[in-house]
Amino acid sequence: MRIYLGFDDTDTIDADHGTGKLARWFQNQIPDSCQISGVLRQQLLVHESIPYTSHNSAACVVIDAPEACFLKIIIDRAAQHVAQYYLKGSDPGICAAIDGDSAMGDLMNFGRECTRKLLTQKDALDAARQVHLSGHGGTNDGIIGAAAAVGLTATGWHGRFIELGRLRKIPDIISVKDLESFGVKVVSLDRDASVPKPEEMVITNNWVRPRLLGQEPVLMVVERGKGIWENIGEKRQKRNHNAAGVLDKKQACLS
Repeated sequence: MRIYLGFDDTDTIDADHGTGKLARWFQNQIPDSCQISGVLRQQLLVHESIPYTSHNSAACVVIDAPEACFLKIIIDRAAQHVAQYYLKGSDPGICAAIDGDSAMGDLMNFGRECTRKLLTQKDALDAARQVHLSGHGGTNDGIIGAAAAVGLTATGWHGRFIELGRLRKIPDIISVKDLESFGVKVVSLDRDASVPKPEEMVITNNWVRPRLLGQEPVLMVVERGKGIWENIGEKRQKRNHNAAGVLDKKQACLS
């Protein structure tokens, strides 16, 4: 069975770690019989009314567990994890749901809505009324992004992987075949829809963060020469600001 575990609003402007890192670190907390299938970053609405640290994102850890009883264990450990890394001034929240849960449709709709308009804690609680959703400090506004992260990830069509097996060990230049051995599919964005061949090479720019497309991690590339492709993504500098010009973060979507 698959468990989606969402985290949000667990950082502040002067923090040495944020929501993404906290979600990635959680892989050290899962039970031995469970497995992390990936950690995804989800982009939420960027709006002048919403304070945020850099890009207003949330994160979702995808966990494969042998039985439903592991859900409570994972929720308890997630709460302890947030308590351990809680930063004063942040407003963390967590959401946990099992794939196929009757509430998942509402969470998916909520997640999509959270990328395009302002939503409230009440909206999040309504969408997640049949699954776990809890705040763990400050205003608890993190429940908004945590619920959205679960819903968006569960659709199978949103977000980018920030953790996936040996993702961070992939070299700057690698063959399509070897990239696929890391669990990453390679898809061309050229106008003729050419298909990269297994022996052809990909320039990764030392930053492989596949998109979640059709429930699979996909690296989108463009052709740079005969048998040579290049990753369209690259690392960007962190921007720290909010609508008032004040450097802080208070929520994933306005409450």
